Amino acid sequence: MRGLQEKTKYSLLLVLILIATALSLFISSKIHRPEPDRAITENQAPVKFRLEEIRERGKLIAITSYNPTDYFVYRGEPMGYQFEKLKMFADYLGVDLEVKVAKTIPEAIHMVNSGDGDLIAMGLTVNHDRKKKLSFTEPFLSTRQMLVQHKPANWRKMQTYEDIERALVRNPLELGTKTVYVQKGSAYRQNLENLASQTGEEIKVVEDPNLSTDQLIDLVSQGRIEYTICDEYMAELYEKIYPDVDIRTPVSFPQNIAWAVKKNSDSLRMAINYWQEGFSEDLVSTYLFEKYFVSTRSATMARSEYSSSNGGKLSPYDDLIRSISGKYDLDWLLMASLIYQESQFKADVVSSKGAFGLMQMMPGTARLFGIDTTSTPADQIEAGIRYLRRLDAELPKEISDPQERMKFILAAYNVGIAHVFDARRLAEKNGMDPNTWTGSVDYFILHKSNPDIYQDSVVRYGYARGNETYNFVREVLDRYAHYKNILED
Repeated sequence: MRGLQEKTKYSLLLVLILIATALSLFISSKIHRPEPDRAITENQAPVKFRLEEIRERGKLIAITSYNPTDYFVYRGEPMGYQFEKLKMFADYLGVDLEVKVAKTIPEAIHMVNSGDGDLIAMGLTVNHDRKKKLSFTEPFLSTRQMLVQHKPANWRKMQTYEDIERALVRNPLELGTKTVYVQKGSAYRQNLENLASQTGEEIKVVEDPNLSTDQLIDLVSQGRIEYTICDEYMAELYEKIYPDVDIRTPVSFPQNIAWAVKKNSDSLRMAINYWQEGFSEDLVSTYLFEKYFVSTRSATMARSEYSSSNGGKLSPYDDLIRSISGKYDLDWLLMASLIYQESQFKADVVSSKGAFGLMQMMPGTARLFGIDTTSTPADQIEAGIRYLRRLDAELPKEISDPQERMKFILAAYNVGIAHVFDARRLAEKNGMDPNTWTGSVDYFILHKSNPDIYQDSVVRYGYARGNETYNFVREVLDRYAHYKNILED
């Protein structure tokens, strides 16, 4: 009898376990689980995840804005808060970085949704309308919108702080009947319209399709317009750049700032979030923010004639580089990038090996072109460009693609054309294209310090520090791309 009771209990327990398991499976099937990327139906071809595409192409394509904080060039070096973050994220993914500039936020949204870029890296305010068009990452900042206004004309002579305060708008209600200019497509217009609706005051908002926020702030500083809006996290920097401007009146509640990707690019969005979590806990995050938004040096850079956001000069030698490059039918921005790589625009620098001047030519090569350490910057630049043209003439015509050919020329300028010819022979011997640099000849230059490579029977000129040449070509062309982004117009 007891055995029968135990058997009945065991059967009942088994039934309960089966019911519980079935119920659990049913409930879990009803829970929404976000897919990493777009779902694939039976009638669709397989769709690669965005992150997979980026890793296969070996390059992250990011869209950002050109201004004194996000992305700019200072004394020949590409810089910026968003730019440096993007470089770190690309390094985390193990890919190269390509940056594209959008002049307006609607343009950036169109670019990412049409596939011209993988992500938007700007100070994008997260709002309901944008969520319809984009997928946002976790926010990296929370900020308020601030009114930008000119201080009283004689504010420096006013006796007390209260006198200055009385002349400024400190209550958003005082914006009634005022005209506020904002960048087209920004979140500022919608917020001001909401403010007007809530207060019953009429605020005239003018969207400018041609001017960025920093350009509008400059107009306020000049007294050409009365008001504009910017985010609070940028206010401290802009008040250093424009001491006649006040940016202390909030006109919104705190709002989140984040990066954004195309809808259904969940694999990329989740990768950004994972990286961002670690980055935000790192001291580098604090250092980077203070570097661009708090430090007095950031304002000094923005006011410099050697900042692309102000004077637009790369170096004191821009006119010479432009003129001499034009004489030899070369892009002056490419030549400027080469000169920065060699000397950082220092005409009197001499290397430990004796290379000297702007173009860092070795004494023996320099003598062939009639220059020495006493030569003028103009003569140094011309000698270096003539040498480039000579290297071009020595390369075979079979290297017909202009972009690939320039990589060969730059490599020869760095390591000598004999080592480049060695690398071409190695490529041909190993069944690769000797007339293509990227993914072919560059591999053998990169490994020309390896005995298995430089002792090969087709190699005539032996060992070379090929990693230096490999990086030289990449860095010159990468910087050139940034110069074109920012300075070409």
